[in-house]
Amino acid sequence: MEFEELYNTYFKDVYRYVLRLSGDAHVAEEVTSDTFLKALKAIHKFRGDCEVRVWLCQIAKNCYYSSVKNSGRTENIDTPELMNLVDPEMPVEERIVRKETAMHLQSLLHDLPEPYKEVFMWRTYAELSFKQIGQMFGKTDNWACVTYHRAGTMLRKGLEESEYE
Repeated sequence: MEFEELYNTYFKDVYRYVLRLSGDAHVAEEVTSDTFLKALKAIHKFRGDCEVRVWLCQIAKNCYYSSVKNSGRTENIDTPELMNLVDPEMPVEERIVRKETAMHLQSLLHDLPEPYKEVFMWRTYAELSFKQIGQMFGKTDNWACVTYHRAGTMLRKGLEESEYE
């Protein structure tokens, strides 16, 4: 596959993944550009152990976390999906509760141990299949599925525990 074809085929997937990670269109554009620049330089190292899209998203994730680390910002998991849990039509009290729940969920996700956090993010934000995630980790699709569901259980448990505090 020619690099231009690779770029045209996967640009939107990588951009959407980084946008979901960062919640910022400008950051997503920069990181996606960096991703394809690094991919161009490293294309000869691609072994084909996973799908090209998975490989590019791994590069994108590393580029994103490097940019976060280098800029001194803290990790941002402030995704539109989480913040849009608040409907402007609902009563103010309910909006406040939902927004607090979304913010707490972000915090819980940030604090998940690896590999749960990464598997959950790959599945939720990049919309990768369990097979693709398993390939990334050198594991089975069943391992990815179980890990994802355990992460979800940890998040639910964290939310339930906060209700009693």
